[in-house]
Formats: sequence, C-alpha cells, structure tokens
Amino acid sequence: MAALTRFWADDRGLSVFSALLFVVVFLLPPLLRQGSGRRLAGDVVYALLLLSGILALGGRRLARIVPMTVAVVALAVNLGSWLWPVPEPWALGTSVVSLSLFLVVVLSQTLRAGPVTFHRIQGAIAAYVLLGMIWAYAYALLTLLRPGAFSGAINPADGPRAWFYFSFVTLTTVGYGDVLPVHPVARSLAILEAVTGPLYLAILVARLVSLTAAPARSAGTGAQERGRPD
Repeated sequence: MAALTRFWADDRGLSVFSALLFVVVFLLPPLLRQGSGRRLAGDVVYALLLLSGILALGGRRLARIVPMTVAVVALAVNLGSWLWPVPEPWALGTSVVSLSLFLVVVLSQTLRAGPVTFHRIQGAIAAYVLLGMIWAYAYALLTLLRPGAFSGAINPADGPRAWFYFSFVTLTTVGYGDVLPVHPVARSLAILEAVTGPLYLAILVARLVSLTAAPARSAGTGAQERGRPD
C-alpha cells in the first residue's frame, strides 16, 4: 500500500493512471467478447488504487477518514460479489460511488500545490474520462430501476459498458440522436452531463494549460526587459 501511495504522490502516477484508464474504457471493450465477466485481479488492483489514492490525499485526517469509509463499503460490495450474490442495483450504485471517489482523488492530485506539469494535464483529462464513466453507470442504474427510460439503438442487458458510448457522446455534446432519453430523470441526467462536459474543458483544462504556458511567457518577458537599454 505504501508503494501505491507513493504512486499517487508522484505526478507521473497521473500519466500512468490516464493510460490505464484509456485502455480500460476505449481499447478493451471492443476486444472483449460479449458478456465476458470481470476479472478478480482487475477488481483487486482497482480497490488498491482507490484506497491508496485516498490515503495520499492531503488535508486533515477527517477529510481522509470519511471518503475512506465510503470507499471501503463500496469496494466491499463490489468485491463481495465474487463470494455471494449482490443485487445489481447495489453493484451499480457502489460503482458510481467508487468512481466518484476516484474522481475526487485524481482532481485533488491534479490541483494540489506545485507547478502545473504535463502529467497534471493528463490527470485532468483522466478526470474527464471518469466523468463519462460515472454517468454511464448512472444510466445503467436508471435503466435497471426504470426500464424504458431510454429508447434507441442500445441494449441495456449488455451492462454499464453499453452506456459508455451514449455517455461520452453526451459529455462531448456530439448528440448523434440514435439513443434518446425518455424518462424525465434520464433527460435531467443527460442535460446535466451535456452542460458539465464543455464547462469542465473550458474552465479546468484550459486553466491548467494556461498556467503551464505562464512561466514560459514570464521568462520571455523578463529576458526582453533585461535586454532593453537603460
């Protein structure tokens, strides 16, 4: 666990996490056969990464105890599904909670004190991908609780990964229109995601990029001033 905590303490850990997230979300789904189950090793790594990330959070001890408690409960339900049957709404709900905690960890490490590096920009992009995953699991949970909440070219029986497509299309405001929210709650979720995506990119990522360029501009300005005759 100490080694994993150091993983989060180093900015390079954000780049590694971004790469892993890209593989899990964009590369593996087309390669895995339909209906393939989760892997226990992957769930264990997922749990260790989340718990170590929370331990690496700065601030007061209470600020770490609360998310740690929530994470332990969520992960216990998630990993417990390998030992006993867990109601699917519980599994999806705890996935939303644990992914939200991951979002907190990644954003905390990205926005902590210190210079803005390329690794931190990658961390901000990873948080953007996590937003899409959170909404995908929320859509899957809503469809389970309210069948018929969406209409169109999607099979809810395929699980949360079937909703990655609709979630990221909505997050990026592309809106192909092949999947439509019908239930009022589904429409509210879709609207909230469509608003969050552009605001996130415009405010956070653009701000980080500008902060990265600021030292270079300052150095250039200082050099010009030193070169001016008195």
